[in-house]
Amino acid sequence: MDLTTISTIRKIIHVDMDAFYASVEQRDNPELRGKPLAVGGAAARGVVAAASYEAREFGVRSAMPSITAARKCPDLIFVKPRFEVYRAVSQQIREIFAEYTPFIEPLSLDEAYLDVTENLKGMSVATEIAREIRASIKAVTGLNASAGISYNKFLAKMASDLNKPNGQAVITPKNGPAFVEQLAVKKFHGVGPATAEKMHRLGIETGVDLKAKSLQFLVEHFGKSGPYFYGIARGIDERQVRPDRVRKSVGAEDTFAVDIDDLDVATQELEPLAEKVWSYCEAKGFSGKTVTVKIKYSDFTQATRSKTTALPFAGVEDILGAANVLLAGVYPFKRPVRLLGVTLSSLTNDKDSENGEQPQLGLGF
Repeated sequence: MDLTTISTIRKIIHVDMDAFYASVEQRDNPELRGKPLAVGGAAARGVVAAASYEAREFGVRSAMPSITAARKCPDLIFVKPRFEVYRAVSQQIREIFAEYTPFIEPLSLDEAYLDVTENLKGMSVATEIAREIRASIKAVTGLNASAGISYNKFLAKMASDLNKPNGQAVITPKNGPAFVEQLAVKKFHGVGPATAEKMHRLGIETGVDLKAKSLQFLVEHFGKSGPYFYGIARGIDERQVRPDRVRKSVGAEDTFAVDIDDLDVATQELEPLAEKVWSYCEAKGFSGKTVTVKIKYSDFTQATRSKTTALPFAGVEDILGAANVLLAGVYPFKRPVRLLGVTLSSLTNDKDSENGEQPQLGLGF
């Protein structure tokens, strides 16, 4: 297949807020503006949830241990996250999107795909739509957004990083295949560090290397992802923007200030996690049939244990009971425990089909 077989060239916009959590904090507290800021816990076990651009100049990145971030940037200011505020701002942004198209696929609180091929404003130029949306976001929230515009989701996502912060870029159907060919595969959206390393071992460093591999080769080495890699190497991504996606799982986890090696203490730590999960599910009107407990040990190795029932769990007590049994199944712990997580999956409710595609939701706990 090539682009000439596509009857209608789609117009996809990927909108990505710039340093979202950190920017909200700087917006709401003028004293933080222009300073290196990290949203997250400053404790030894803390993790950076987001970093301002001033902090990024020192090498501070999201998901970095706070102790490492503080070492890289001695003047780094830590601010506790306010997820309720971020969710409220995210809703404001979503309402702006809805003025242009009903085809909105959120990826997280701070980014989303929009299909504007046919749009509510009757605008023919997607770059103008992206520019208007970014201006509206700035006017309503005071925050900057970047955007990528292209004919598919993969390239729109890649384009949104090209002129960050507070910019936008376009990758046209004519330029898409050539753009992919020169790009390092480790920069591809959807290629994580482990996959990039595997590609490196197979002699795949760039898009042109990936394009040289047959579909059979890619399926043999990458399984279900093989056809996706085969397509994007040619600038082809047929995934549609899906506004009706429902959730696959709801999870909460906690990293402890001190490692735990006692079962009773660990069991007590499961209770607030189960309550957070069930509170969200109850508010949204769904439950699930599978409980999973995640255990991360002091050496950062981890294990998971799951239990699936014929009927959805009826309440937090049932979820907690299953989690307790699963945790007891790995005791005595092979090493002290630094993190525990509880996830409810195989979600169902009266409106959602159990067979639909369901991306995971992270609660940010």
